[in-house]
Amino acid sequence: MASEINITPMIDVLLVLLIIFMVIVPTISRGEVAAAPKSAKGAGGGDAVVLEVLRDGANAVKFRINEQGVAQGELQARLSAIYANRAQRVLFLRGDDTLSFTQMAEVIDIGHAAGIDQIGLMTPGIAAEP
Repeated sequence: MASEINITPMIDVLLVLLIIFMVIVPTISRGEVAAAPKSAKGAGGGDAVVLEVLRDGANAVKFRINEQGVAQGELQARLSAIYANRAQRVLFLRGDDTLSFTQMAEVIDIGHAAGIDQIGLMTPGIAAEP
């Protein structure tokens, strides 16, 4: 008498696992939502606020809001004053390429503490466009 393997239970298990994975995958969180800009021309024009984080010759970090120097201690108060009467709370952040990510993250946290809803990071390609 020859023995035969019954594969019906294995197929049942496979189908159950397939259904479980089909249900679970859509509920997995995807992370942060990123909005792609439609045009780079909006970043530099009109009433846009650009915060520059630069490193000077002495390796100290300095800040400029629309080409005006600001000390780090008064950065949050200055941003709060700028955005006090604005409907759109969008800040464009341009950082020196020698800065670490943690330094830029601290500036983003200062912006959020000042009540800014959206912070856009300007890359060298966006900053060079007219």
